[in-house]
Amino acid sequence: MIKFRDIENEEFLVRSLSKGNILAFNTLFKEYSGRLFRFANGYLRSEAEAEEIVQEVFTIIWEKRKDLKDELSFKSYLFTIAFNIIKKYFRRKTYLAEYLNSQIYSDLDISTTDKIDYDSVCDFIRKLVDRLPDRRREIFIKSRFEGLSIKELSEELGISHKTVENQITAALKFLKENLKHEFLPAVLFFFLFIA
Repeated sequence: MIKFRDIENEEFLVRSLSKGNILAFNTLFKEYSGRLFRFANGYLRSEAEAEEIVQEVFTIIWEKRKDLKDELSFKSYLFTIAFNIIKKYFRRKTYLAEYLNSQIYSDLDISTTDKIDYDSVCDFIRKLVDRLPDRRREIFIKSRFEGLSIKELSEELGISHKTVENQITAALKFLKENLKHEFLPAVLFFFLFIA
């Protein structure tokens, strides 16, 4: 019998999962659920909803296990699924807000939410992040988009907690400076989900 705690090869685990091995699934869940939770909570600001996202992601993984390709990045696949679920969540929330606004304030012209294009805001933020120095960009992405804590980043990159904090602070300052003259949705997105 294979003991997965002795195996660090993610490709092997993914291959085993694709064949329906529940131990491989549990191992991958233990490895990634915490990071996925922090990632989702960073966007949603709700532990209960973040927990639901983690459950939904791993339900999808189990349902689509036969389609998994061990040569692809499992981590990227997980976070892509999570990000897409979060996008759908915000779209549903926007539609609900639009509906409620139209019912409650039918005499007013409330069209701000109609002008918010989530994908273009994400692209705009991504372009700004791409302009950060390499190390700062790496730390910022791992912190804000992959959900790693300062402690995890410090250990993974072999740098002090203070250095990680300084890099994140500098990245946020750069983004804030470059967003202050931009359109409202990008500024709202930044303060709600990144800052």
